[in-house]
Amino acid sequence: MPDVWIAGAGMTRFGKREENLPDLVAEAARAALAAARLEAPDLVVVAAMNPEEFIGEGNFASQIATHLGFAHVPALRVETATSSGAAAVYTAFAVVAAGLSRSVLVVGGEKMTHLPTPRVSEIIGRSIDRDERAYGATMPALAGLITRVLLAKTGVTLKEISQVSVKNHAHGALNPYAHFQEPVTLAAVMESRIVADPLRLYHCCPISDGAAALVLSADRTPVRIAGIGHGTDTLAVRYRDSLVSFRATQDAARAAYRMAGFGPERVEVAEVHDAFSPFELIALEDLGLVPAGKAGAATLRGETALEGRLPVNPSGGLKARGHPLAATGIAQIVELVWQLLGQAHGRQVAARVGLAHSIGGLATNNWVTLLERVS
Repeated sequence: MPDVWIAGAGMTRFGKREENLPDLVAEAARAALAAARLEAPDLVVVAAMNPEEFIGEGNFASQIATHLGFAHVPALRVETATSSGAAAVYTAFAVVAAGLSRSVLVVGGEKMTHLPTPRVSEIIGRSIDRDERAYGATMPALAGLITRVLLAKTGVTLKEISQVSVKNHAHGALNPYAHFQEPVTLAAVMESRIVADPLRLYHCCPISDGAAALVLSADRTPVRIAGIGHGTDTLAVRYRDSLVSFRATQDAARAAYRMAGFGPERVEVAEVHDAFSPFELIALEDLGLVPAGKAGAATLRGETALEGRLPVNPSGGLKARGHPLAATGIAQIVELVWQLLGQAHGRQVAARVGLAHSIGGLATNNWVTLLERVS
């Protein structure tokens, strides 16, 4: 398979933004195009989870292409719930690898903070099983259920889960693009209000606005996509074989490692999907980055902090950087590109191989992407 390279990366600051979504997407896209020194791509791939509901707009790929001045450039939209950004990268990767285009602009974003929180939660909740929703399930409620099982069956503690939040806020405080840029204490996390028992407020990512973009290219650059994998599972959580691991992540990781020709032992920095802090611990073990049952203790020891053995979420993760849904999977890769190129000022780690992990819905449509600096 021909190599696919990342020629440019860009993103907006995440948080409560006054700009409309097309303008946010344009800001990120222009930054990526400038970094790639590219005037116009051969294709635009747009990720947006639900602009019809969030901002009342449809035919969104054509809208964004036109807004960018690329009305005559082919454009398409990709959606896999909260992993839509990673799915868009996968789509662009496949197009370039197949030789259909030499350069593809991948953009993703969401505008949500203008809506009441219950309305945002209801829209996001449509990505879980209809019958489980009918019985009152929401995304935080199912995450709380999974956390309760994790505590009961694996020996992980609430302190270990809370340290994930502390670490990621510390990282976010160093990231000028992050939604939250102040550290938090372990006591503040563990004493914050209950959202879905045992999850507390500081265990949950915020509602954010923002956008991120990449330019994928057939032409060689310093960073290549070494492997990319996709994994799925049942929409209904009640049909899962396990609630303390995510099969979709495991399958995606196996596929990505197989394509790359190497395993987790070469990963030196990771961006993982911590919409809820316990999900980072689950991901570290599902990805093979930490031995089974050891992620919580490794986090407490500082192994996943910036100065640790394996820095995880140096951007601050979804917890502190923020989670504008379809922007997130792209933003994770943007962060890794900057890390591999030595451009993550103030939070730089030493790495040549990075891993991005994105969850769609309640772990029904997951992605793993491996990046490698080759020069």
